[in-house]
Order: sequence, then structure tokens, then C-alpha cells
Amino acid sequence: MINNFKYSMDNKRYHTWNYYLQKKFGCKVFKVSLNGGFTCPNIDGSKGFGGCTYCLSGSGDFAGDPTHSISAQFEEVKDKMLKKWPSAKYIPYFQANSNTYAPADILRQRFEPVLSKENVVGLALATRADCLKNDVLSYLEELNSRTFLMVELGLQTIFDETGFRINRCHTYAEFLDGYNKLKNRDIKTCIHLILGLPGETHSMMLESAKAVSKLRPTCVKLHLMHILKGTKMAQQYEDGEFETLTLREYVNTVVDCLEIFHEDTIIQRLTGDGGRDTLIAPLWSLKKFVVLNEIDKEMVRRDTYQGVKYED
Repeated sequence: MINNFKYSMDNKRYHTWNYYLQKKFGCKVFKVSLNGGFTCPNIDGSKGFGGCTYCLSGSGDFAGDPTHSISAQFEEVKDKMLKKWPSAKYIPYFQANSNTYAPADILRQRFEPVLSKENVVGLALATRADCLKNDVLSYLEELNSRTFLMVELGLQTIFDETGFRINRCHTYAEFLDGYNKLKNRDIKTCIHLILGLPGETHSMMLESAKAVSKLRPTCVKLHLMHILKGTKMAQQYEDGEFETLTLREYVNTVVDCLEIFHEDTIIQRLTGDGGRDTLIAPLWSLKKFVVLNEIDKEMVRRDTYQGVKYED
């Protein structure tokens, strides 16, 4: 079958992050994952304790070593990735925990040193929509005026009952408030969704995808629900409170979501990474390229593309 999807240079039928970066910067660009030493409002007690029930280390398993300085982390992670892409440029990615959950002057101290590094072309910040105070928004607006800025917002689901179950400690309404504050300032956003959360049906996952699609974010990340050792969710899983998705269920759900997202929306991720030493389930997710290949094959089998079922 001929691939007629216009945002493709490698036969993908969805709008990949690599395609977007190659078109924008004219070369390979990779993220350098960092740990800025921040926390979250559902960890430090301002809204809750313990963090999300699935979270082991602030969702920063592949970020830099937090015992090292930000600059040292940057060099360490960058040098490892340069072995694979020796002529690439970089986007520092503050990944672990909520990276706008501090006063703006603290954020400035953490972010500015890496922005001045050679071949850095932007900045990516993972955070929550309820961690956007006015001074932070003003600083983000300033950053957006002088570099390529992407703010990643963890939503995970639009259903508040699920959010309560996983200890998110914010509502969908709060998410929309924060998202709109960024959108009104023309700040690029990436929304995270998790597929396979406890208690969620296939139709619920698609409802979340439809709601996010209508928001028209710059990017979307789809994550597979991993069960990691040492988390509260691991105990719930071992107690038989829920089951994880099969590979076939996950692939079908991802393709269903891709059909819903507008073709302009960039897909940054279609699965998640669980460390081999910490992952309990689903073990099939360790074969990441198999998962991605199965998604590609299902899109070809259906002869479908991202956006074919998009609705305003």
C-alpha cells in the first residue's frame, strides 16, 4: 500500500517527533534527560503524599544523576547519546518530577546554564498543569521568546475517578486551566496520556484521546501502563486488583488513538520504557521495537493514518 501521509519521511503513518525536528532544525536533534532536583505537589504534602501510585522515582528513570550538577548531568547524558548520533544537536529535557514546581528565580538558576551550551537548540520541561504560578508563566513566556520551548503536561486521563485512584491530586478542570494559560501565551505543549490505567476501559481511553485531540496540543505522548517494583500500584497488581493490557490490546488502542488525533499533532511517543530490573508487567513491553513495528503493521493492515477520525 502507498503511504499518502504528508508528515512522513520514513514510511510512518503518523506525525513523528523525529520528522518534526528534522524539518525544523535540518538535522538530528535528541533530548538530554536531566534531573533538576524538583519534587511534586502530590509528593511533598501540599496536595498529597507518595506521588502517583505508578511512579517509582518521579518519572525520571532515564534522567541524569541527581547527585551531580545540572551541567555535569548534561555532559554525561549528552556524551552517551553522541556515540549514536555524533553530529546531532540537543534539547535539554528536565524530566524527573514537576519541573515548574518552584519559584521562577530557582527555575532560572537550573535552566539557564544548559541553555548556553554549544549546539543546544531548545528546552523541554515535564511538569503538571497545577504547577504554573504567575511568576513561572512570565519566565516561561520569556524563554519562549528566545528559544524553542516545549512544556510537557502530565494529564494521563480525563477521568477524575481514575486520577483519584492513582493519586494524581488534581482534576481535569485544573489541567484545562493550566493548559489554557500556556496556550494563551503561545507556548508549545505536549500532553501525556497513559493507556491501561487501573479501572479504565477501552472506551474511556478513547474518550481521553478525543478530549486531548480537541485541545490541539503541539504534541502528544502515549505511555503504556507499566507496573514497576516498589510502587503502590505493584502491590495492587499483585493483589489482583487489575490486569495489564496485552500487546494486541495495546496496539489496537494506540492505532485507535492515532486515528483520532489531528494530523498536525506531533506524536512524541507511542510506548513507554520500563527498566529491565524494575519492570513487573507487562514483560512484552521490554521489546520496544516489536511494539512499534506492530503498531506500524496494524496501521498498514487497516490502511489507516493519523487523523482520519479527527472531529472538531
